[in-house]
Amino acid sequence: MTVFDNPATVPAPPAGRYSHVARIELGDKAMLVLSGQVAVDAEGRLVGRNDMRAQAEFVMDAIEKILAAHGATLAHVVHIRTFLTDMDRIGEYGEARLPRFTGPPPTSTTVEVSRLFVPGALLEVEVTAIV
Repeated sequence: MTVFDNPATVPAPPAGRYSHVARIELGDKAMLVLSGQVAVDAEGRLVGRNDMRAQAEFVMDAIEKILAAHGATLAHVVHIRTFLTDMDRIGEYGEARLPRFTGPPPTSTTVEVSRLFVPGALLEVEVTAIV
């Protein structure tokens, strides 16, 4: 069974017709597939314009809140996918991301894209977790 969810803890509602997380039951485990998160607050405003670290912190906080709504933490993340608009700023992203993953690091894919759907967004992050 798959459950699609938009937890109340998510900073902003979906910007379109999608869910923030799909929970797929796998017997005694569940897989959580999170939609890409960008630094947009509850009023739809971009957080941290031109500040990669601020946007990355906001996005990681949002991911943690979505995971928590399903009884998971970043320790349950098995894969993280990151889309950056400027690969030269990956270090700033890493400053926000790396301290949050204290156990074995998840698998990871990071790519540079020309732009994201929110003007001024510097990154979008999606994760898959097993809980």
